Amino acid sequence: MAQSSDTTGLTELQLELLDVLWSRREATVTEVRSALQNRRDLAATTIATLLSRLEKRGVVTHRVAGRQYVYRPAVSVAEVRQSMVAALTTRLFKGDITQLVNHLITETEISPGDLARVRALIAKKGKSLEEGA
Repeated sequence: MAQSSDTTGLTELQLELLDVLWSRREATVTEVRSALQNRRDLAATTIATLLSRLEKRGVVTHRVAGRQYVYRPAVSVAEVRQSMVAALTTRLFKGDITQLVNHLITETEISPGDLARVRALIAKKGKSLEEGA
């Protein structure tokens, strides 16, 4: 989507703002504030500042509608996940995906159903790699 966006290191609050934009496709500061009001009590000026900073990073864009800015995401959920997981893998596991997966499996409580789904994903990925070779 965005040609030059910085999605590494997004804060929990920034991700919450993006969640609102991803679910609504676009929203004004007032609409974002309303969507967050059950979880956070933020001033409209705070939300406007955060959205402006996200725009400078290339994460959101805006259009003008009357006297309001209407914000929309400039990156997809998948792009943010990929970027943040890649940064985490690089910083904590020196880029070793095997160490990351090992950590997730050994240090996290995982249900038999989740483990079965992980096995199925690994098998599917292995099959697609074999077909591509």
